[in-house]
Amino acid sequence: MIKTTASPRILLFSEIFPPVHGGSGRWFSEIYGRFPEGSAAFLVGDHEQAQHYDAGIRHPVYRENLSSPEWGVRSWKGFTFYLGQWRRLRQVVRKEAVTRVHCGRVLPEGVPALLLNFTNRIPFSCYVHGEDVETVLASRELTWLTRQVMRHAEQIICNSENSRRILEQKWQLPKDKILVMTPGVDVDRFAPDHNAPRPESWGDRPVILTVGRLQKRKGQDMMIRALPALREKWPDILYAIIGGGKEWESLHQLARELDVSDHVLFMGEVDDLQMVNAYRHCSLFALPNRRVGNDDEGFGMVLLEAQACGKAVLAGNSGGTRETMREGETGKIVDCTREDALADAVSKMLGNEQRLQAMGESARSHVVEQFCWTNLATKAYRFFYPDSGQSPSG
Repeated sequence: MIKTTASPRILLFSEIFPPVHGGSGRWFSEIYGRFPEGSAAFLVGDHEQAQHYDAGIRHPVYRENLSSPEWGVRSWKGFTFYLGQWRRLRQVVRKEAVTRVHCGRVLPEGVPALLLNFTNRIPFSCYVHGEDVETVLASRELTWLTRQVMRHAEQIICNSENSRRILEQKWQLPKDKILVMTPGVDVDRFAPDHNAPRPESWGDRPVILTVGRLQKRKGQDMMIRALPALREKWPDILYAIIGGGKEWESLHQLARELDVSDHVLFMGEVDDLQMVNAYRHCSLFALPNRRVGNDDEGFGMVLLEAQACGKAVLAGNSGGTRETMREGETGKIVDCTREDALADAVSKMLGNEQRLQAMGESARSHVVEQFCWTNLATKAYRFFYPDSGQSPSG
């Protein structure tokens, strides 16, 4: 934790926040949750298990339904959504004496913050995750709205150098307005433990693991397509998938069509302990991501979590995943638009057990050195509160 307190207060305003699963929500919780008492507050999305989670947070937490199917302002539904969020945001800002608002995304959270900036002169910043500012380009209205928010934002905080390039090249943002702050990992919780129970459903089979929402850019379908070739060398190979999402049915159907259903295990949403144990006992962690239209992987926190557990990782050669690893030393980058390239890379990694173990050991050291939450929170706090004189408590 970070010592002492500061008089200004930042409000983290985000729909995505634990216990809702999602890398960005965990990022916000870990960073701002380590700030000293009195320096932060949260206005975040509601959840049925929120009360239990919030009991462990040292800052004031306000829960609201922050989701809307309409992000534009031309529809009545979208307009009234933003108006209601602006009113609620203003109430919390006043009650908690907030001096700055940090938005989990440009859209939709940035729009109420922009309105608050107009009405109450409260400065705001927005986080950018890569895919969010690319997918909005398909809509003229959302592109315009995004530009207005970013134009008036004090700072745009992005999760990777890849996201920074998107902001500079596609949105023409000046360099001095962009701050790169990578997500991190809890290296104490995500750690090797050979005594931890192995998932019973795995048996003693070699396991490739993917953790993430079931969506096309994550590439679960490409790993399923690679399984027929991998099965020839490893007849009992298992591909375990943790996560839920809109591709659930299509992925099941694909496994049936390729006759690999016996080699794919859909584990759905699991609790944190089950997820950590899955990382600990997999043979290889894979995020076979690729670009789909304007949708790309901004960073890939799951790659950090797997490496923290002492596992070698494999990821696609798009988005910001390369920034999570030391390529060739802790993981491998592959063209995941081709199942033959993916199958070949996985086969070579699984086929050299000694090399795989060495990569896992290097991966653990790499993450502890570069992506420990405590160090990242200290850096963030010193940037947001440059005059505080704070120091980490160890």
